[in-house]
Amino acid sequence: MSKTAIPQPAYNYCALPLAAYACVPENSRGRVYEERESRHRTAFQRDHDRIYHASAFRRLKYKTQVFVYDEGDHYRTRLTHTLEVAQVARSLARSLMVNEDLAESVALAHDLGHTPFAHIGEEYLAKCMEPYGGFEHNDQSLRVLTTLERKYPQFLGLNLTWETLEGVVKHNGPHKLGQSHIAVRELQEQMDLELDSHSSIEAQVAALADDIAYNNHDVEDGLRAHLFTLSDLEQVPLLSSAMKSVRDEYGSNLDHRYLVQETIREMIGAMVEDVLNETSGRLHELNPQSVDDIRGAGRQMVAFSEDMKAKVNELRGFLFDRMYRHYSINRIHLKVERIVTDLFTAFTKNYKVLPDNWQSRVIEAGGAEDERVRARIVCDYIAGMTDRYAIREHERLFDLYWDLK
Repeated sequence: MSKTAIPQPAYNYCALPLAAYACVPENSRGRVYEERESRHRTAFQRDHDRIYHASAFRRLKYKTQVFVYDEGDHYRTRLTHTLEVAQVARSLARSLMVNEDLAESVALAHDLGHTPFAHIGEEYLAKCMEPYGGFEHNDQSLRVLTTLERKYPQFLGLNLTWETLEGVVKHNGPHKLGQSHIAVRELQEQMDLELDSHSSIEAQVAALADDIAYNNHDVEDGLRAHLFTLSDLEQVPLLSSAMKSVRDEYGSNLDHRYLVQETIREMIGAMVEDVLNETSGRLHELNPQSVDDIRGAGRQMVAFSEDMKAKVNELRGFLFDRMYRHYSINRIHLKVERIVTDLFTAFTKNYKVLPDNWQSRVIEAGGAEDERVRARIVCDYIAGMTDRYAIREHERLFDLYWDLK
């Protein structure tokens, strides 16, 4: 890892002063591979831009959040979810006077390792990988950033800063290495991520932004899919309170679509305000004077209050019962299991049915003779697929009449 300070642009990169515990780009711990920095962007801005231009980021457009891409144009995809997380992360970071660019970079990168078909796809790919070291989407996100993206002749991956990579690994707290954490283990040999400590406050902001975004947009998507009604949601305290506030302001006869939109807006606002109040209280108690004080605090600084956490958990329970385990979603499980398992088995048994560039990866890594190595590369290939590409690959391999004239 480069030990030299990263040169920074000679202009004010932040419209507001940063708190003493914020990450400052000129104090970055550097990158794995030393390279000349941009004259016009800070190190964290450059990370942000590299993630935006990554192939894996574009593929999020056709990866499932909850509903498979062809079920409707208005449902969230993994890409729109990521953009919503980034927007909330920027708002929280600005309010807390910490680095918006770093918070957004972690938010943009956090889901790059997700499989097609969301957590259902991850579940079955992980089962396939059990004999070969396992699979976990957070670790796969790091693998995308450090190994799988191939855009630069000098190195594999995007060569992001220590702070961004630390945030991807530890945004939910200290990281305990497990068997499936292949990418973390490899990166740890190149730069010490201090896995036992908490992450920067910017990474913690990204983690809470993820919770805020998916809980709210899943409510909206569930209503659109008619998996539950507003009347059902009135049994959930967080939603009931938000709807009451909206009706008090706009009247009880507000059009249904506006009631939904205003309720979601009210709920997002309530969550954001709660996080800011709870976090401000924790910061006041700790009185951190540096980012290392945040990392060594012994608990997450960015958090919901206990009251809000209980309400959010009730909402999650409702969504789990009424949405994530709805029969229509369960039916997708059957198809996804077939697609993922068939593809994995076919490619692992005979890597020569892979596309040419992926065959080359197998050969370069020694996977032609080593099943464990071959399985990992097949896993990378499948995890990077979009929903529609996975479906088409399955058709190409297993539909006897595909492309036959």
